[in-house]
Amino acid sequence: MSNTQTEQTTQVGTPNLGRTGNFIQENRKSLLVIGGTIVGLILLFFAYQKFYLAPREGEAVDQMYKAQQYWEAKEWDKAIKGDGNFPGFEKIIADYANTKSANLAYYYLGIAYLNKGEYQKAADNLVNYSGSDAVIAPLALGSAGDAYTELKQYDDAINYYKKAVSKGNNEFAAPIYLKKLGLVYEEQKDFKSALDAYNKIKSEYPQSQVASNIDMYIARAEGKQESK
Repeated sequence: MSNTQTEQTTQVGTPNLGRTGNFIQENRKSLLVIGGTIVGLILLFFAYQKFYLAPREGEAVDQMYKAQQYWEAKEWDKAIKGDGNFPGFEKIIADYANTKSANLAYYYLGIAYLNKGEYQKAADNLVNYSGSDAVIAPLALGSAGDAYTELKQYDDAINYYKKAVSKGNNEFAAPIYLKKLGLVYEEQKDFKSALDAYNKIKSEYPQSQVASNIDMYIARAEGKQESK
């Protein structure tokens, strides 16, 4: 066999792994350890969900129903603190953190404090609620805007009213929070932005209850803008 043939045979018989292939070959043991760790973490996550969170979720639901009844009856103090036999929403949040029930309790608790006139506590709890549903999520955001309005923290109020409009983009929620947004802009003497909010109600939600008298708010904002 000639030297040329020998070189060709060697080149064909030796695979060219490239940089990636060489890296894998040289670090096979480390990669196996990393892969095993990832699999272990995934299994641990599912075990945590099934054997820890799921039972606590059921327990939280059982414990929270009484606080919900007090909330619906507008017995705010018992809804917040409990009645001695059943916990209120504050304890549900403390005892069942990371559950869906604790997340929902932030909404209930925030609304309870809002009705009691404790606006900072209301805002603190409402902004902690996280959800993507079409009903409670915009209500939580809009109610946070209400709390900040009462605190005269208008920039925060505007921020949360805008979020409520975006989250509740429907004939019911959006016009309500657009109107409140306009009122806050008026309070800040930003009549152009107020007009934008009111005109959006008129153009995009003309069949809503709020739109029935929105012309009055538009006329008022226009008059104030002209007199500036």
